[in-house]
Amino acid sequence: MSVLVIVMGANGRMGNTIANMVQASDKHTLAAVVERPGNTQRLDSWGCLVGTDLDEVLPKVPGGVVIDFTAPEASLAHAEAAARHGNPIVIGTTGLNDEQKARLAEIAKITRVFWSPNMSVGVNVLLKVLPDLVKHLGELYDLEMVELHHNKKKDSPSGTAIRLAECLAEARGWNLKDVANYHREGIIGERPKEEIGVQTIRGGDVVGVHTVYCMGPGERIEVTHQAHSRETFAAGSLRAAQWIEQQQPGKLYSMSDIF
Repeated sequence: MSVLVIVMGANGRMGNTIANMVQASDKHTLAAVVERPGNTQRLDSWGCLVGTDLDEVLPKVPGGVVIDFTAPEASLAHAEAAARHGNPIVIGTTGLNDEQKARLAEIAKITRVFWSPNMSVGVNVLLKVLPDLVKHLGELYDLEMVELHHNKKKDSPSGTAIRLAECLAEARGWNLKDVANYHREGIIGERPKEEIGVQTIRGGDVVGVHTVYCMGPGERIEVTHQAHSRETFAAGSLRAAQWIEQQQPGKLYSMSDIF
């Protein structure tokens, strides 16, 4: 049976990509597109329900899965609306702070909520294999990361970079908040052993590149993930929409649950 999909921010880069992929899918149906007031131009061309208020849209699409790649505050508001109407929601928004993540976890007790800062299969496989790599290399290897994104990206470091850095820190038994270094300048002295550097580059139309460096005596290992297209993340969100429809409320789901 086809999954009904409601796309938030359908005039945005990710929203437009998701809507296109839904229409091309034989497993999903584009039931509605939603944009903020004053930004609904061109939405009628999708041939589905168009709205500016999710609370008005959801009663017309019972059971429809909301897909949201907007902004932290907006995503939280959309999750709360989904909870009010009993709709599942898939969120790919990055830049959520600890308080917002905690609120999302509370909402997940009421309705089905799926959140992942990166929907790509490749990145989530990296999250599985990096801890083994770090543990096998041992403490003589310094851990660093560089992330590169387009010049329109608003949050820094990226949500994916933070999650990868958390993964590295957990493998060492560290708390990322205690060891992260997001900026170096001036005479800073020797690099502490208990440190993970995460550096940010912004420019052009780069979809997303993350490189993890494991640097030890006489050698260096580099692990790079390059996203060539937003369709990578859109495909992951459609996979999540199909999966979350079969789940029950009670926890904040992520890509690791699908795997």
